[in-house]
Amino acid sequence: MSRQRLVMIGNGMAGVRTIEEIIDRDPDKFDITIIGKEPYPNYNRIMLSNILQKKMTVEETIMNPYSWYEENGIALITGESATRVNREKHIVETEKGREIPYDICIFATGSKAFVLPIPGHELPSVIGWRTIEDTERMIEIAQNKKEAIVIGGGLLGLECARGLLDQGMNVTVVHLAEWLMEMQLDRQAGDMLREDLEKQGMKFELGANTKEIVGDQDVEAIRLADGRVLPADLVVMAVGIRPFTQEAIDSGIDVERGIVVDDFMRTSDPEIYAVGECAQHNGKVYGLVAPLYEQGKVLADHLTGRPTEGYQGSTTFTSLKVSGCDLYSAGQIQEDEEVEGVEIYNSHDHVYKKIFLKEERVVGAVLYGDTDDGTRFFNMMKKREPIEDYTLVSLLQKVGEEASSSVADMDDSETICGCNGISKGTIVSAIVEDGLTSVAEVTKATKAGNSCGKCKPQIGELLEHTLGGAFVASKPAGICDCTELTRDQIVTQIRAKGLKTSKEVRHVLDWKNKGGCPKCRPAINYYLNMVYPHEHEDEKASRFANERYHANIQNDGTFSVIPQMRGGVTNPDQLIRLGEVAKKYDVPLVKVTGSQRIGLYGISKEDLPKVWKDLGMRSASAYAKKTRSVKSCVGKEFCRFGTQYTTRLGIRLEETFEYIDTPHKFKMGVSGCPRSCVESGVKDFGVIGVENGFQIYIGGNGGTEVTKGQFLTTVETEEDVIQLCGAYMQYYRETGIYAERTAPWLERMGFENVKEYVLDPERQKALYDRIMDAKRAVAEEPWSEIVNDQTDQKIFKVEKV
Repeated sequence: MSRQRLVMIGNGMAGVRTIEEIIDRDPDKFDITIIGKEPYPNYNRIMLSNILQKKMTVEETIMNPYSWYEENGIALITGESATRVNREKHIVETEKGREIPYDICIFATGSKAFVLPIPGHELPSVIGWRTIEDTERMIEIAQNKKEAIVIGGGLLGLECARGLLDQGMNVTVVHLAEWLMEMQLDRQAGDMLREDLEKQGMKFELGANTKEIVGDQDVEAIRLADGRVLPADLVVMAVGIRPFTQEAIDSGIDVERGIVVDDFMRTSDPEIYAVGECAQHNGKVYGLVAPLYEQGKVLADHLTGRPTEGYQGSTTFTSLKVSGCDLYSAGQIQEDEEVEGVEIYNSHDHVYKKIFLKEERVVGAVLYGDTDDGTRFFNMMKKREPIEDYTLVSLLQKVGEEASSSVADMDDSETICGCNGISKGTIVSAIVEDGLTSVAEVTKATKAGNSCGKCKPQIGELLEHTLGGAFVASKPAGICDCTELTRDQIVTQIRAKGLKTSKEVRHVLDWKNKGGCPKCRPAINYYLNMVYPHEHEDEKASRFANERYHANIQNDGTFSVIPQMRGGVTNPDQLIRLGEVAKKYDVPLVKVTGSQRIGLYGISKEDLPKVWKDLGMRSASAYAKKTRSVKSCVGKEFCRFGTQYTTRLGIRLEETFEYIDTPHKFKMGVSGCPRSCVESGVKDFGVIGVENGFQIYIGGNGGTEVTKGQFLTTVETEEDVIQLCGAYMQYYRETGIYAERTAPWLERMGFENVKEYVLDPERQKALYDRIMDAKRAVAEEPWSEIVNDQTDQKIFKVEKV
C-alpha cells in the first residue's frame, strides 16, 4: 500500500508534536513534508524568555534538531512561507514558487503577536515578541539602549520585562487593567506579584492606556491617554496574540477568529485539518501549550485510524516563575452567583491560596508563593472530584498542617505534566520498563517536563518513590553536599539575582552549609570571577593552597618556583640569574619541566618571596587553574621541516591569554609541522603549522587518561589562531564546570555543537571580545606585587617555637 502524502504548514510546537504522535502510532502511513517560515527546526517558544533572561542559548531551546527530521524521513522546508492551498489541484504553494502535492494537509500556522494600531507602531524598535528573531533583536537593542517599555502585564509581558532587566535595561510595564495578569489572577494575587516585582527593580503603570509611540526615525517615548510621556528606546507589545489564518483565508477555508474545526480538528475541507493556536474549536482558540498537545493527540488518532472521542476542549492552567515569584492559576477564577471562593493568606511568608467552588467541586485555583498544590487542584478539576471527603482547611493544606498528598498517594491516572498530558502511571511504567534513573531520561522517554519544565521536581519525586535506594544511590545533581543546585543553575541565579560574593550565593541560594566546603568555595569564586570580571573582588581565601601561595606544594612541604619562559625561550641573563639564586638558597633540584621551563624545587615557604625578588622574573602560573605556558618548537625559523614561525606564535598566545582563570588548567602547544614535536594533539588547544596555515585541534588532554585532540579547522593567519583560541577558551570558561578539563567538557557539550558555535563569525568575535575584557580585569603578575607588599607576605611567614 502506497503512503499518503501529508503536508504540514507550520513547524512549531503544536504541529511537530502532532507529527510525533502520528509517527508513534504508524510510522509508515505518510510521506511527510513540513513547511516552516522561520529558519530553524522546531524550538520551544516557551523558553524564549529564558534566552532573554540569560538562562539558555538558542541551541538549548531546540526540541527537534535537523537530525530528527532526517531520521524520520521528513522533508523539512525552513525560511519559506506557504502562501495558499490550491484545493482543486491538492497542491500547497509557497512564496518561492514551490508546488507541493498533498493527500492530507494540516494547518499549524500558530499565531502572531498583536501590535496595537496606534501612531508610531511601525517604528523599528517596536517589537511584537514572538520569535527567536524578535528575541535577538531585543538583546541587540539592549546592548546600546537603556529605557524599555513593555505594553501588557500578562504572562508574556512580565517574563519579557524580567529578561530586559537582566539585559541591563530600565523597564516599565504599562498595563490597561488595574492589576497584573487579571485573566489568571485575582486582585490579591496580582497585587502581591506587583509588590515582589517592584522589589526587583521593575516599574509599573497600571490602569494606563498607551495612545501613541513618539519618535521620528525610531522610538523616543510613549504618550499615555492622560497626557504623560514616558521615555523609551524600545517598546515591546505583549498585549496578546491573534491566530495566523491568512493562508487559510486565501485558500477558501472557513475562518472566524481562527480556522474553524470540528472535534476531529477537521476544517470545512474534509482533507484539510488545523491544530494549535490557529484552530478554533467550539468558538474558542487556545494559546497555552497543553490544549494544543491534546489536539495533536486527537488528530493523530483520527489520521491513523485509532478510535477517538474527538477533542472536547481543555481546562487550562498557567504557571509562572519570574525571579523567585511563584504563581499558579487554573480554571475559573472569578466569583459569581454560582461560584464561591475560599482563601488563606499568610502575610509573613507572602503565601496566598484561593480555590473556587461550584456545586461542591473545585472549578478554579489561584496560588501565590507556594504552588506545590497546583497539580493536585488541576487533577481535581479535570476529574470533577467532589470535595465531600475534605474539610476546607485540609483542602487548602493550611500552613502548619502536614500535606495530605504526595506522589505516592496520587492515582496513576493523575496528571504530572500538564503541558504534555503525561500521567503518573505513564511515567512510572517508563521508569520501571526502560530502567530510567534521571529526570532527563524520563523527559526524553515520555516528553514529561520538556515544555515549561515546572513539573520536573515531581518527576524527581516519582523517581525517588519508584526506585527507592537505586535512585538515592545515583549521582547527586548538586556541585557538592552543601547544595542540590547544579553548575548551570548556580551561574543562572548569580546573573539573574545579581549576586556578587560567595557569601551572597550561599545564603540567597540557601546552601545547607552556609559556610560552604572545600569543593564549592573555589568553584563559586571562579564562577563569580567569570561572570563579573571587573566587579567581583577575587576571594583569595576560597582558592586552593597552591593558588594562595602562587607555588606548587611538594610532597615534603616545600615548594617549586617556576618562572615564565614564553614559548620555551630564555636568554643568558635569565640562566645566570637562575643559577645564582639556586646557589644562594641551596636549591636541591634545578630541572627543565615538561612545559619547556626551568623549575627550582625544594624551596621553603618563608623563602618564596625572597627567591622571587632575587630572580626578578615573571611567574609562569604553573600552579593554578589558569592558562598555562605555551609549548612550541623552533619552527620555520630554524627547522628544515618547519612551515610556520611557531615560536613567535607561541609567545603571542601566551602573552595574550596569560593569567586568565579557566575551569581547569588550559595548556597549549604550537608545532611547526605535522611531526608535532610538542605533542599539539594532546593539548587543550593545539596548533600544527602546515603550508596553507595552521591546523587547530581541541580537547586533547594528557595525564592519567590521555585524550587525543579533535581536528577543528584550518585557519590562514596567526591573528586567526589567536581569535579562535580566545573564543574557544571563553566558551569553555562560560560553560565549563569548575575542575572539568576540556576533554570531558567537549564530550559533555558535544564536539559538533562546540565547533558550530565557535566557528560562527559573529559568535567567535563576541567570545573573543569577552575574553579580552576578562584579560583586562586580571591583576598584574602576582609576585611583582607580593615582593613589595608586607601584608601580602604574611602568609609566607612561619612562626618559630
